Amino acid sequence: MAGHSKWANIKHRKGAQDAKRGKIFTKLIKEITVAAKISGGDLDANARLRTAVDKAKAGNMPKDTIERAIKKGTGDLEGVNYEEGTMEGYGPGGVAVLVEILTDNRTRTVADVRHAFNKQNGSLGVDGSVAFLFDRKGLIVFNKEVDFDTIFEIALENGAEDVKDEDDSYEVITEPGEFAQVRDALQEQGLTFESAETTMIPQNTVSLDGKKAEQMLKLMDVLEDNDDVQNVHTNADIDDAVLAELFG
Repeated sequence: MAGHSKWANIKHRKGAQDAKRGKIFTKLIKEITVAAKISGGDLDANARLRTAVDKAKAGNMPKDTIERAIKKGTGDLEGVNYEEGTMEGYGPGGVAVLVEILTDNRTRTVADVRHAFNKQNGSLGVDGSVAFLFDRKGLIVFNKEVDFDTIFEIALENGAEDVKDEDDSYEVITEPGEFAQVRDALQEQGLTFESAETTMIPQNTVSLDGKKAEQMLKLMDVLEDNDDVQNVHTNADIDDAVLAELFG
């Protein structure tokens, strides 16, 4: 489970969020639009939309931008039709990489993702080649200023699968169907989390160092920089000492 947190820490060290705020907004607008299109514009009845809107608000997206994205999804405003999908491949050292896409041109996106893999000593795989190595879970992350026992009690009482004490955070793990209930229960008790989402968590991790670690970070960078890529998941694990050497 620690693999997910490790990638969050890597992104933080690289300062990716601030540098790519415009791209983050683009991805969130797509997600809001698609979520509204699939299950409607009511946040209370659409857990996926609620999660996307919460992320947008946390990123200081303007309210009118959020509302326009919802209206494009529900058909109240004209919008682009996006195709949702997953691409799978192998990164440096044979680590598994799962890429979630939302695109209006799948041919373009496949070509871009394939090029990114090839350039960093990886390869694009076929459907099903690595997906079995991941489990879709709800993941709610708290910093360690929040009381662990309080999180533990509320989370488990409301259907959480597990609560973990990681190096620099607490992680609440849920089944996807229990995610919204657990998240809402924690919020109702005044607990503030750093992030809450459904995501793909690797069953096991593979350690990378040296040149392979550097190539893997570059691959993640290129993929996440692509407007058509919503999320990137991997079972790669890069040691903190290697991160410190690469980023200082």
